[in-house]
Amino acid sequence: MIKEPQIPLFDLIMSLSTAMDLVSTAVVNHHKQVAYIALSIGAELGLPREQQNQLVLAGALHDIGAFSLKDRLDTLQFEIENPHEHTELGYLLLETFEPLSNVAALVRFHHIPWSEGAGAEFEGKPVAIDSHLLHLADRVAVLVNKRQEVLGQVKRVCERVVERSGAMFVPEQVDAFMSLATKEYFWLDVVSPSIGSILSKRVRLATIELDMEGLLGLARLFSQIIDFRSRFTATHSSGVAASAESLARFVGFSERECQMMKIAGHLHDLGKLAVPAEILEKPAKLTEEEFNLIKSHTFYTYSILETISDLDVINAWASFHHERLDGKGYPFHHKGDDLSLGSRIMAVADVFTAITEDRPYRKGMTSDRALEVLQRMADNSALDSSIISLLRLHFDEVSSFRKAAQSAAVEEYQQFLLPRG
Repeated sequence: MIKEPQIPLFDLIMSLSTAMDLVSTAVVNHHKQVAYIALSIGAELGLPREQQNQLVLAGALHDIGAFSLKDRLDTLQFEIENPHEHTELGYLLLETFEPLSNVAALVRFHHIPWSEGAGAEFEGKPVAIDSHLLHLADRVAVLVNKRQEVLGQVKRVCERVVERSGAMFVPEQVDAFMSLATKEYFWLDVVSPSIGSILSKRVRLATIELDMEGLLGLARLFSQIIDFRSRFTATHSSGVAASAESLARFVGFSERECQMMKIAGHLHDLGKLAVPAEILEKPAKLTEEEFNLIKSHTFYTYSILETISDLDVINAWASFHHERLDGKGYPFHHKGDDLSLGSRIMAVADVFTAITEDRPYRKGMTSDRALEVLQRMADNSALDSSIISLLRLHFDEVSSFRKAAQSAAVEEYQQFLLPRG
């Protein structure tokens, strides 16, 4: 009997949170800080353990719908002009994956002011009291100036929170925060570089078992978080996943291995969460500094997935797609036999998709031109020539599979963004 992957939800969410916060030094650890503050206020209120756990997950993912660097920096303002677009997008992303669906509603309404009780609903929808707690935790986190010693800021932060009690925040939650705020350890934990470890000692989230269908659902969620940040790459992961799955089938992989390859394709660019969308969208030539940021994405993909030991094979297939057979790729400079067949397939699938898909600033290459580019890369020991030969034999089928997957992804993208654009 095949053992299904065991996914420690806390480890996965913390890694994802870390990647999102790498987009700027201004937001480093912001998600974890909000998770910690929400957890601490929840504990001060005596909330049940399961409710506290949900607050941690919601805190760690609360700005997942803020796609651009500007959006992320805007959320650091104490009073945000238009907070509801990124919260709605975060909700739409999270509600599709059952283990995180309970968190989706908390994220959706985490910028609703209490308004003396009127904030118990928003546009006819009920707002959970924990969304308001998340709002308080988020605003406390943004009031802390990372460039100053924290204990000297406590009086200012508390005064700002208290003056908005009732209007912006739930008074009972403010009272719990004020009780917590008298304890120096709380503030020192908030600004600790080891806040992830501090959280891990206080939180016990279940390890979830995902079959291939469940794992594919998680991978598709992640690929939407990655791709929907930029109209330039809105369907790239879907195309790579379909191409890799198709090539794996022609290579002779088992059905389960083909599913694993599809999952790896959806996850291969996960580390691009650490790259500002403004760079991903730049049609002009990148500067050296910008290209170095791009080059870091495969390292972050590997680091995020490395925390889940049951995804080791999928991680290798996903993360090594910019390695080369001659060892001149990045970021690990693996070569030859260091690269598994799955990693070699993914490398071909990524280049094939990138050069044949249409982008807003250019049309995809014709089949002849694409094969010429791929063959040249094989001749230069960048890609596996046997996989290129297989792609040449089945080019139309692989291309058709890719186009169908990306057409479906375009529809998802348009439904996701355009009504709120």
